Amino acid sequence: MRLSGVRFRFLLALVAGALYPLSFAPLNLAPLAPLSLAILFFVWRCASAREAGVLGFVFGLATFAVGISWVYVSLHQYGNMPAPLAAAAVMIFAGLMAIYPALAGWGQACFRPLSPALRCITVMPALWVAGEWLRGTLLSGFPWLYLGYSQVDTPLASLLPLVGALGVSLWGALAGGALLLVVMQKGRERTGALAVLAVLAIGVALSRIPVFVQAVGEPIEVAVIQNNISLKDKWQSGQAHVIATRYFEASRPLAGVDLIVWPEGALPAYLDQISAGFLNALRQHPSDFLIGLLERSESASGSDYYNAALGIGEQRSLYRKHQLVPFGEYLPLAPLLGWLLDYLKIPMSDFSAGPGQQAPLPLAGQQIGVSICYEDAFSTRINTALPDATVLANLSEDAWFGDSLAPHQRLQMARARALETGRPMIRSSNNGLSSLIGPDGVVNALAPQFETAVVRGTVQPMTGVTPAVRYGNLPVGLACLFLLGIGLWRRKVAAGHA
Repeated sequence: MRLSGVRFRFLLALVAGALYPLSFAPLNLAPLAPLSLAILFFVWRCASAREAGVLGFVFGLATFAVGISWVYVSLHQYGNMPAPLAAAAVMIFAGLMAIYPALAGWGQACFRPLSPALRCITVMPALWVAGEWLRGTLLSGFPWLYLGYSQVDTPLASLLPLVGALGVSLWGALAGGALLLVVMQKGRERTGALAVLAVLAIGVALSRIPVFVQAVGEPIEVAVIQNNISLKDKWQSGQAHVIATRYFEASRPLAGVDLIVWPEGALPAYLDQISAGFLNALRQHPSDFLIGLLERSESASGSDYYNAALGIGEQRSLYRKHQLVPFGEYLPLAPLLGWLLDYLKIPMSDFSAGPGQQAPLPLAGQQIGVSICYEDAFSTRINTALPDATVLANLSEDAWFGDSLAPHQRLQMARARALETGRPMIRSSNNGLSSLIGPDGVVNALAPQFETAVVRGTVQPMTGVTPAVRYGNLPVGLACLFLLGIGLWRRKVAAGHA
């Protein structure tokens, strides 16, 4: 049975969407990202606005159903949600995320009678990146599966300090559109597409020349303690002392280390519950410590609870997590959805957000820019510690994701943050992929998943400001507006000749 043209386009969109997340870790099939977009742009070319919107939705639904399948593990295996409901929740979430490529598809079709060829290298890439930006911003944001993250092991990674992850997304989307035209078009359109590819290649080559950051001071010796404590044991009453003792005993022999890092929530207790004797023992250790724990304070409206990181050095310092995980650490629309947290029984799921601007923690003679778990997916959060921070540290609890794609995707995003900022990143996770990442995005030391391990190595502090930090997403926003401006101008010219 032959497929009709419409059905064939829908099938192509579905397949391309399912292939797109394979470009990310752990498979790292990086060329699939721009190629998948090239297929999407192909099915958008002659579609009406309504059909293009549906095609974008189909692409996005397949992308997120595959790419964020780890949500099922979190909800079912650790949130105690029945399998059918967890699978339905994943599809609902994927459907919500698919709205953004649907809007991009509808929007590019509104530029007709602009030629499909010109839309492929102006409007379509610009609207794709605008959709990524909106997805990472609206409703607390979900900046997962940006095309730019998939390119950390390709020549495009050299653009990250210049234009950030969204800028690399635009580069990849432009490359996908231009490659499509090289294959499909003839004459002036093919020549124009080749010119676009040449400009993109020259930009990548030139991006390797500038140096915006420099080493400052001597390297510091760092150790990350990965104790692989199960979530079931971690939140059992009476386990806090046993867990704290395990971390301290793993740290005791590391006298020659400048900084010892424990993961998110390493101590499953509030700071005011930790004995003065235990804190004094940490202060007497020759090393400084960065420790994940909980913290609470009283306010006029009652008690506030925080996911926090404690720094123990010459002075005691504290970081409170700001970018909380919806439904995992706080509940949107709590009066309406309060029953959901009671049903899921997720421990420590009613946190308050820490201040938006917090100073780096002074440890090991350096300024440590701290983030907790999900926060390192947001370049805007990481950049708040710069340029003062000379080293970045992220404390994570990846046990919630089990043996899924998420820990690998998170490590890939952390590498992108290191490249964007020109800073080394210390990544401490309870159950795996703890790592020391250089300012070039290279993983210099890595702990396997689901094993007890100590990751030890040197980290070179850095100073300076990259354009990606100084200007944020402003350059890529202006580039998208420029491309859309070209589209509007040529659309007006085309309409005048019609």
